[in-house]
Amino acid sequence: MKAIINATIVMKDYLIPDGTILIDNANIKKFGKSKDVCIPQGADIIDAEGLYVGPGLIDIHTHAQDNEWIFENPKHTSSHMFLHGVTGVLPALYNNLNKDAYINAVDNILSACDEGCFDNFLGFYMEGPYLSPNFGCERDKNVWKDAIKREEYIEIVEKVKDTAKVWCIAPEREGIEEFVRDVKEKIPNIVFAVAHSEATPQQVEKYIPWGLKIATHHTNATGTIEHYSECRGVCVDEAVNYNKEIYAEIISDRMGIHVVPYMQRLVRKIKGDDRVILISDQFVCDGPIPLGFEEATDIHFDNSGEIAGSGLTLDVACYNFMIHTGCSIVDAFRFGSLNPARVLNLAGLGYIDEGNTANLIIVDDKFNVKKTIFKGEVK
Repeated sequence: MKAIINATIVMKDYLIPDGTILIDNANIKKFGKSKDVCIPQGADIIDAEGLYVGPGLIDIHTHAQDNEWIFENPKHTSSHMFLHGVTGVLPALYNNLNKDAYINAVDNILSACDEGCFDNFLGFYMEGPYLSPNFGCERDKNVWKDAIKREEYIEIVEKVKDTAKVWCIAPEREGIEEFVRDVKEKIPNIVFAVAHSEATPQQVEKYIPWGLKIATHHTNATGTIEHYSECRGVCVDEAVNYNKEIYAEIISDRMGIHVVPYMQRLVRKIKGDDRVILISDQFVCDGPIPLGFEEATDIHFDNSGEIAGSGLTLDVACYNFMIHTGCSIVDAFRFGSLNPARVLNLAGLGYIDEGNTANLIIVDDKFNVKKTIFKGEVK
């Protein structure tokens, strides 16, 4: 038995100051005001020193950590994420991988899981292969620009049918419906995401009944809204904002380059606090920093000057979002843990409750992670 004492416990929508959390093996046994929680004799004590104790972060979309691809070094990247409070992660696999590279990446990560080197793995975020060839970084490395062919993708679908949680699509691509049907047949509970797309709102909405619930890095790598020279049109972003079912991922870097702070506030206001998900979307790319972006140290660029993901960790993204939107630390935990767990239907994760998995982090008021607890054990 363990007891976290002197904690400011972060609940779904309020705080419990001077709180205690009891942990029995891998689960939360009891929590509440310290005066109401009896600590068993002999329990291991973890003193939170008045800091915030919330649910472990869940990063549903990141390719890398510590500037290393997750699929190349799952052990190190997993450890790095634990240091930053990420107790659950979906490694993202991008369309710069050909079929064999996709399969090898999956094998490397699953082997690390089998060896006990990647405990915070929750499943795969398939950011491809069939996205718009006109959007995203490293477009010259996209090997899936040609016609969609079942014989080219079905082996990948079979490979991840037990582990893929999210699959990104560009709804406007010719032949995408057959691909969606095959994925849905193999993975009935898959969550689809609209990504790197110039689809119309109607094309996006077509796939909501199929399980399209996420907008991949909302307002990044999406279609033009130009209609006539002086008339504003609509695109993927408006479809996402309009449809309540869709969760909006946001990359909140320090300078607000991916999503300007005003847009972050606007998206939060439109979507509501139940439909915003913070992601890190860390990527490995060492293209030159364009003129005027020298201080953007937490984002990456490709050789053409296109933004190529971030250098963020999710804890930092949470703090940035607090700065850019004025949200509370309770809200930040919602965007970094509760909402990701909800969209993926992850039982017992994303919030503090009796019986839930004891994935917890201790953070200060600037969301610096002081301690990570995974399934009841200090990492």
